[in-house]
Amino acid sequence: MCNFNGQSTFFLQTFGCQQNVADSEKLRGILLSMGLSEVNSAENARVILFNTCAIRENARDKAEGHLGQLKKLKQAEPGRVIIIAGCLTQQRDVAEDLLRKFPFVDIVLGTNAIYDLRKALSEYQNSRNSGKKIMLQADNDGADFPEHEIFISKSKSASDDPVRANISIMYGCDNYCSYCVVPYVRGRERSRNPEDILEEARRDLLGYEDRSRELLLLGQNVNAFGKGTDCDFPKLLHLIDKLPGEFRISFMTSNPRDCGDELFKVIADSNKITRRLHLPVQSGSDRILTLMNRGYTRERYLNLIAMARELMPDISVTTDIIVGFPGETEEDFAETMSLADTAMFDSAYMFLYSPRPGTKAAGFPDDTPREVKAERFSRLQNLMRENGERALAKHVGQTEILILDGFSSGKNRQEIPVILREACKKDTGFIKAEITGYKRTALFAKEII
Repeated sequence: MCNFNGQSTFFLQTFGCQQNVADSEKLRGILLSMGLSEVNSAENARVILFNTCAIRENARDKAEGHLGQLKKLKQAEPGRVIIIAGCLTQQRDVAEDLLRKFPFVDIVLGTNAIYDLRKALSEYQNSRNSGKKIMLQADNDGADFPEHEIFISKSKSASDDPVRANISIMYGCDNYCSYCVVPYVRGRERSRNPEDILEEARRDLLGYEDRSRELLLLGQNVNAFGKGTDCDFPKLLHLIDKLPGEFRISFMTSNPRDCGDELFKVIADSNKITRRLHLPVQSGSDRILTLMNRGYTRERYLNLIAMARELMPDISVTTDIIVGFPGETEEDFAETMSLADTAMFDSAYMFLYSPRPGTKAAGFPDDTPREVKAERFSRLQNLMRENGERALAKHVGQTEILILDGFSSGKNRQEIPVILREACKKDTGFIKAEITGYKRTALFAKEII
C-alpha cells in the first residue's frame, strides 16, 4: 500500500529524447508535490516510473529489458506501484501488448496524459484490491496545455542538468515522415501561448543572475511553432532574447521544410542564442527524401546550410542521417556521402533504419542485406569522424566564452563540450578561455584571467 504521506519514495528513469527528459521533469514535480521523496534505485522505491520512447526500435528494447527486471521486485513487495509512461504507451495496441508481457505493471500513462499522474495514482489506490490496471491516454489531437500544472510541477522539480532548463514550446508534428512514429504518439502540432512560454522562461532565470543558465526550447519541429498565430518561431526567439540577464538560448529540433533566412537573421543578431544549428537531413538522395516524405530536396537543404554560414561563419551545423532506408541503393547512399562531405557537418547522429509499426515505411519492400547496411554505416561514420576532427581543429587558438557546468568543464557557443586544463575558481557562470586542443568530441581550454 502506498499512502503518499511524505514517507513514500519513487524512482524515475527516462528513455529517449530531450523532450522525454522535459516530460520526466514534470512527472517528477508531480510526485514531489504529492509528498514522495526521490531515491536513486528501483530497489528502494515504492513507486517506480519508466518514461519510455518509441522512436527507435532499440529504445523499446531497452525499456522492455528494464521492465523485465522489475518482476522480482514486484513479487517481493506487491505494494510497489509500477508505472510506464511516454511515447511507447500512447498507442493503445502497444500499451496492451506491454501489459500482456508485463502483467505486474499497474499504471499506463500515454504521452499526453502525464499530467493525469496524480489522478492515476488515486484511481489505483481506490481499486488496488481489484487487480484493475489503470490506463490513461489523452486524445492526440485535442490535448490542452495545463499551464497551471506545468508551473506547479516544474517549480517542485529540479532538472538533472545544473545549467540547462527545458522549455517545451510545442508538441506533436504534422509532417508525417514515412519512417516516423511521432505524429502517432505525440499527435498533431499544438503550440503553447507565447506569453506562457515567456513566463516560464522568466521563472527559469530567477536566482541565476550570477550563475550559468541555458534555456533549451523544445519541439518536434520548433520551426513550425505558432502556425496560425501572430507569433512564429523567429519572433518567439527574439522575445526570449530580450529578457534581462546573461544566459544562453538553444533549441531543437528544426526541420528543413520550415527553416529559412528569418530564423538565421535572428540568431545572427543575438548574443544569447547558441551558434549551433541542428538540421536533420536524413538522406542526400532526392529519391529517398521523396520516399521519406521530407518535403525538401538536396539542393534546398544545401542552400539553407550555405545561407546560415554566410550570415554566421562560426556556426556549427549538426544533423541526423538514416542509413539503410527501404529501397536505398548504393547510388542513393553515395549521394548521402556526397552531401555529408559537401555540407561539412560538425557532427551527426547516425542510425540504421528500423521499421516502426504503423508508419508508412514499415510496409515498404526492403531487400538490402543488413551486412550491406552496416558496411555503409561504417563508411559514413569514418567520414563524419574526419569532418568532426576538422571542425574541432578550427577552434584551437581561439578565445571563446564558455558557460560553465562545473569547476573544470563547460560548453562554448557552438555547444561543444570544453574541458579546462585547470579548475576554475568558480563552478558556474561565464568565463573567457583560450582553446588549446581537442580530442574526439571535446575541446580543451585554459581560462583567461
